[in-house]
Amino acid sequence: MATVALRNIIARLLAAGTMALSVPAAAQFYSEGYEFLEAVKEREGSDATEMLRQPGSTVINSRDISTGETGLHIVVARRDLTWTRWLLQEGANPNIADNSGRTPLIVAAEGGFLDGVEVLLGKGAQVDVANATGETPLIAAVHARNIALMEVLLEGGADPDRTDNTGRSARDYAGLRGVPPRILNTIVASETSEDGGADGRTYGPVF
Repeated sequence: MATVALRNIIARLLAAGTMALSVPAAAQFYSEGYEFLEAVKEREGSDATEMLRQPGSTVINSRDISTGETGLHIVVARRDLTWTRWLLQEGANPNIADNSGRTPLIVAAEGGFLDGVEVLLGKGAQVDVANATGETPLIAAVHARNIALMEVLLEGGADPDRTDNTGRSARDYAGLRGVPPRILNTIVASETSEDGGADGRTYGPVF
């Protein structure tokens, strides 16, 4: 009995030692990522820059443990063009999705952040990426009846026939009863006009 008890004690000590060796590295990574995201939230540019300048730093694409959001999600959601440009310049990945499947481009489209959409597309954001419900940035723009946003997305290569989880596409939603004809016409015009626009086009949200 004493031998068995001694063996159990030794096993527990070894297990505790193994955990003690592995926890610090994980804790350090979590701490650095958390601190970076907090700096982004609080607009602490000096602190964020210092963390990014550390040798081997990978905090630029750190994700919130509860939401999956990156710093890029945070600044796009608050429509902060300066921080959006800076994080992209520092290597932020525009195609990382949060826990709801929303990339920064989807967040920008949902919020009508036109400048942000343009910058993200220019840095390689996938235009037809969809969230967990299958909604693409273009579908979000159609729902908002935002012609200017639709035009930017269509010029960026958005597919008006990509469907969401209900089986409806941006074209389908644009053609629904009660939706201003200008919405569907914007999609049609993008397919027939090489210059991406025409005189007399209405810009901004349509109500």
